[in-house]
Amino acid sequence: MMKNYKIILAYDGGRYNGWQKQGNTDNTIQEKLEGILTALAGCPTEIYGSGRTDAGTHAYGQVANFHMNWLGTPEKLMDSINEKLPEDIAVLFIQAVSPKFHSRLSAKAKIYEYTIWNSKKPPVFDRKYVFWSQKSLDIEKMKTASKFFLGEHDFKSFCANKRMKKSTVRQIYDIQFYCSVDKVTIAYYGNGFLYQMVRIMTGTLIEVGEGKYKPEEIPLILEALDRKKAGFTAPAKGLALKEVFYEEGQDGND
Repeated sequence: MMKNYKIILAYDGGRYNGWQKQGNTDNTIQEKLEGILTALAGCPTEIYGSGRTDAGTHAYGQVANFHMNWLGTPEKLMDSINEKLPEDIAVLFIQAVSPKFHSRLSAKAKIYEYTIWNSKKPPVFDRKYVFWSQKSLDIEKMKTASKFFLGEHDFKSFCANKRMKKSTVRQIYDIQFYCSVDKVTIAYYGNGFLYQMVRIMTGTLIEVGEGKYKPEEIPLILEALDRKKAGFTAPAKGLALKEVFYEEGQDGND
């Protein structure tokens, strides 16, 4: 019997061309998974992610779903997939869910985290997962600036897709800063994110921290609806999809 399976994935996106399969390469997370699932099912099997992560972006909790006729337990299926996956991709959780569940269409909110290494000393062991900002950042000004992102806004100034035809309005519920001696992690919690939106927001906040922008300029950048008005796009390697949320009763459980 064909079942709908929901999985939670973790991956180091450093050597992949993003989540979504592409016609000119098979070096994507989706492509790797579909190859394994097709082999296990004995027929072409598609997998749907909660969203596209860019080339070089990581995930601690990407959610995906696929349909398969599998006679064994979900745990055995997870083991079979993990046995064939490369060491930088792993299935952390699997369950059979309602046929109506779709990892992207059913998603209600997400948390992305961006990590900055703020030190004159290079991040030797974390270099693949952080953006190295050597200038001392004014974190309090960055926190003040981030508050202007909260609520529902048109984030066109923070979208890298110039040909975006769909709505660029999104809602940010919360932004939190987690700081240690050298690390600054910014967690963005919202109902959805545009192409490179988190990276552009982060680049703009970094430039606030450097003094290039004042916190009070964020509303003006939002109102401009012009990508050129916002800050630089922070590198993908500092970004990770942390968690995807679904409404209670609509999280795919039977």
